[in-house]
Amino acid sequence: MKDRIKFSWLLLLLCLACNEKKTVLETEVITLNSTDQIVLVVDSLVRPVLYHNVPVLDGYTVEKSKELFIAIVLPAILIAKHHLTIERQKIERLSEKKHWSAEDSTYYQLQASRFKAKNVAGLLNRMTTHPNSIALAQAAVESGWGSSRFFREANNLFGIWAYNADEPRIAADGNNVYLRKYDDLSQSIEDYFVTLGRARPYRKFRAAKLETDDIYQLLPYLRHYSARGHDYITQLKTIIKQNNLTQYDNFRIDPRYFVEK
Repeated sequence: MKDRIKFSWLLLLLCLACNEKKTVLETEVITLNSTDQIVLVVDSLVRPVLYHNVPVLDGYTVEKSKELFIAIVLPAILIAKHHLTIERQKIERLSEKKHWSAEDSTYYQLQASRFKAKNVAGLLNRMTTHPNSIALAQAAVESGWGSSRFFREANNLFGIWAYNADEPRIAADGNNVYLRKYDDLSQSIEDYFVTLGRARPYRKFRAAKLETDDIYQLLPYLRHYSARGHDYITQLKTIIKQNNLTQYDNFRIDPRYFVEK
């Protein structure tokens, strides 16, 4: 009888686990036929929209084209940061477990390889993001505020190169150079965060992020992102100040788009 009761309780617990709901982010996808379809960012709660078929943002005033660019890119930044946060939380939970399953080990090895980390602590330090204003400023510079062909044809905001002929990519102009092609902007942005999280030239940037969120202390550590070095950093600072990009640092995804499933 006791064994039957114990089995019933175990069965109940398994059923509860199977039926346990998870909170997931529901993104929207809009294929643009007109820039009128772009949802402008009007407050700190942002709709998680991913845009396809983004046109050249010309024919507008400079201020309007920048407003449209930010409306397209900021939601994708927030979506990418959300994805990385979820992955980092999984590693945090693994760090607290005494015994890992085969699935746990596989997941850890995948992320450790992705971020070139040697241990769990190192991996967690690399799986961090940074203020939205920095990402927006770099996206603006690297894509020419959305005017680059790679932005429009490959969803490649940051000029990330492709070295594998088997991966989706787009040819650059001459010199047998290719850039990665992404399904949407959030993938490009996530790749950008991973690049800064794993590449050796940004190790001081990663260390600084653990100490501060002050963008003006962080920016100098990104000088290796461009051959222009300190001039590149000066340009980023100017763009952030002139366009008041720090106002977006506390913007987040509208909670209404997190649903239980």
